[in-house]
Amino acid sequence: MQTILVVDDEPNYLIVLSELLRDEDYEVFTADCGPAALKIARETDLDLVLTDMKMPGMDGIELLARLKEFNRHLPVILVTAYAEVGKAVEAMHLGAFTYLAKPFSNEALVASVRKAVEHYGLIREIHRLRSEAAPKSGFGGMIGKNPNMLAVYRLIEKVAPALSSVLITGESGTGKELVARAVHNLSPRKEAPFISVNCAALSEHLLESELFGHEKGSFTDASFMRKGRFELADTGTLFLDEIGEMALPLQTKLLRVLQERAFERVGGSKTIQVDVRILAATNKDLKDEVDKGNFREDLYYRLNVIRIQMPPLRDRQDDIPALVHHFVEKNCRRLSKEKLEITPEAMRLLVSLPWEGNIRELENTIERAAILCNNNRIEAEDVQPDSSQLPTPQEWSSGVQLEQFVPAGLPLADILNGIEEKLVRQALEDSEQVQARAAEKLGITKSLLQYKMKKFNLQRKKK
Repeated sequence: MQTILVVDDEPNYLIVLSELLRDEDYEVFTADCGPAALKIARETDLDLVLTDMKMPGMDGIELLARLKEFNRHLPVILVTAYAEVGKAVEAMHLGAFTYLAKPFSNEALVASVRKAVEHYGLIREIHRLRSEAAPKSGFGGMIGKNPNMLAVYRLIEKVAPALSSVLITGESGTGKELVARAVHNLSPRKEAPFISVNCAALSEHLLESELFGHEKGSFTDASFMRKGRFELADTGTLFLDEIGEMALPLQTKLLRVLQERAFERVGGSKTIQVDVRILAATNKDLKDEVDKGNFREDLYYRLNVIRIQMPPLRDRQDDIPALVHHFVEKNCRRLSKEKLEITPEAMRLLVSLPWEGNIRELENTIERAAILCNNNRIEAEDVQPDSSQLPTPQEWSSGVQLEQFVPAGLPLADILNGIEEKLVRQALEDSEQVQARAAEKLGITKSLLQYKMKKFNLQRKKK
């Protein structure tokens, strides 16, 4: 509920104005002089001040100036007599929202009040969004202050108000859906639905039904009419994730929707008109897919009106500590732990890894570590893969005669590094240098394997 302060030295006028505004569902405070108004304004979250121009002591213009000292955006409407219109115009130059000259109608008052309150609401929303976009807090659910991410934030702010299609590209796990949601939430369609569908998760037949809906009896399992995602997203935004996986026949139908804003349900003949903004995402090079004949060129250009490229996590390593702390706090709440901390050694390891799975891989790693760590403290070994299914050291070493192959007097660290390097080399050879298979053989992630390859100066070999 919006809050209004009415200021006037005439009690009857205060009663009339406050009752009128309360009938319009505003919360109303009243003051009979400037100093009393200032006290209320400092203690109350106001949306508007409506003040008489001519009052004993502090008049309306002085009150306006004092109000602007501590909240320059708070709208102030001045009520004046015809003889004071010149002063009212002066007040407009000092920052008054508008003025009303007596006598005025109730309709004129209510219209001016509504306009001022809406204007102030927009200013507050802009400030909120800018605060979210600040480097310290991330933007639209995204975390990071790396220059690459700041460029993404700025681009989102520019494209969100438009109605054009947006193509969001980047590796898997970089946060493309977060970008899509941010574009929607900053757009004029933010109050309308945001509907998401993963084009890679469904077969061609199921995806067609999911997107466009189907009529009863249109196929074997169609026992009832079902609306598709396009209908559900009408007046809002439809996010097509992994658009590069869509089959060519469906691409043709999608192109028609983009061109004509119309389609038919599967098995139907009635043309349905929709007003939907399309946001699409892919981890593929769609231009390359066009050249290969896997993606329609005309659809590519329809989708690629505006492009937002998400950087991989390895190109924004300075954001990893902030992401880690975010995921640690998230899992602390999810697991109902009083505290959950991460050691410097674990953090150094996390920052050094290549994270080919990007933010999604990092989040999963922290979730696993939060569950498995001891004493609510995440150590370096906790951010390594689960080894619970492997034999314990006592089990596999009980029959090993160390003196047969470990030289006497060799430091423990050298022994362990030598064994580890040997196992990594052997796994890579056995896997024909395919890192994913070598990592699986060792029971570690591909990222951790690459960390160890770097540690032992093992060159990455391309087939």
